[in-house]
Amino acid sequence: MQFRHRWPLILVGLILIPILVYQIPWVKTRLEWRLDLAQVFVRSRLNPVGELPPPQIAHASPVAEAQPSLTPLPATPLPMATPTPLPPAVMLSAPAHELQGPNNCGPATLAMYLRYYGWSGDQYTISDEVKPISADRNVNVDELDYYVRTRAGWLTTIFRVGGSVDMVKQFLAAGIPVMVEKGHIIEEVYFANDDYWNGHYALVTGYDDARGEFVYQDSFNGPDQRMGYAEFDMWWQQFNRVYTLVFLPHQEPDVQAILGADWDDNANRQNALVTARLETEADPQNAYAWFNLGMNQVYFRDYGAAAASFDQARIIGLPMRMLRYQFGPFFAYYHTNRLDDLDQIVEHSLAITPNSEDVLIWKGHLLHKQGNTNGAIQQFRLAQQANPKSIYTGPALTSVGANP
Repeated sequence: MQFRHRWPLILVGLILIPILVYQIPWVKTRLEWRLDLAQVFVRSRLNPVGELPPPQIAHASPVAEAQPSLTPLPATPLPMATPTPLPPAVMLSAPAHELQGPNNCGPATLAMYLRYYGWSGDQYTISDEVKPISADRNVNVDELDYYVRTRAGWLTTIFRVGGSVDMVKQFLAAGIPVMVEKGHIIEEVYFANDDYWNGHYALVTGYDDARGEFVYQDSFNGPDQRMGYAEFDMWWQQFNRVYTLVFLPHQEPDVQAILGADWDDNANRQNALVTARLETEADPQNAYAWFNLGMNQVYFRDYGAAAASFDQARIIGLPMRMLRYQFGPFFAYYHTNRLDDLDQIVEHSLAITPNSEDVLIWKGHLLHKQGNTNGAIQQFRLAQQANPKSIYTGPALTSVGANP
């Protein structure tokens, strides 16, 4: 009889105890990644996601159509600073390593970067401000830039594109680590026929010319990883060779001297655009070169040329998750009124990452352009739920007359 009266309490206990144990930080960190993996695995089996589809408009002459049509740009990059002779090897003091939590490579890598300058926080100090929901799979470079500017204002930060191996070595020789975003393979099966490709941040802290390698801090694979210069550049190219610099105010003259013309945003994009164009000519089957060309054309609002560049990248083939991290095609198709293509990449991207705040915002812009303002607001609100600290949802809501 006593057991019969107590079994409801026992049942409640059996339910509550796992929930309470799951709230223990180290338990949650260990299990959350696997639970997320299981959810995505089940969803992908119920609703299979294929490769990023080709464009709905096939261009007969993509090389010709992908050239800039607004402002003629120089045939060669603008003058850069004259590099100073470099030592054969540099190894900066690596900050305490931070093993990333789920989807937290950006905050974890930035935490290591800030620790180099004596900062005392960790990845969750940052993620609580830029992506408080762990299932948020992408943090953009401008979000990390925003964190440093607003939460670590005693440091200076900038980000640029079109970096080079020699440039990274110059910064390391000047005592400044370099944070890059690059392609990365994680052999976890999320989707049927998964290509395993993801975006990933790394903090470069050393180089060794004798071995032809960079040394970098990797929040997923561990401290002091090594990679050859050519392989590193191959993965880095997949993100337009974007890089973030964090430095002390008195180091600004050194940064300007190393960057030369690239200190200026527009000159930096011109140089990156020329590099991407030359790389498409050298290897017309390099989808990343075409994608980078499109990204730089979007910067100059040359949307017609950018759309053609992105078309060619898609025809050649891009990774399944490419549009989880980079959003130039959304701009290009939106501003050229290619709404069918915009809808196509929005739906594919949401099938890959249903909670992508960036893509939810683009779905809202698409609906608004189609005359569905209420639907647009709903998507912007979903993006806000996906990341309550988003720096993008407020302006999106304001653009349609809604309260942020």
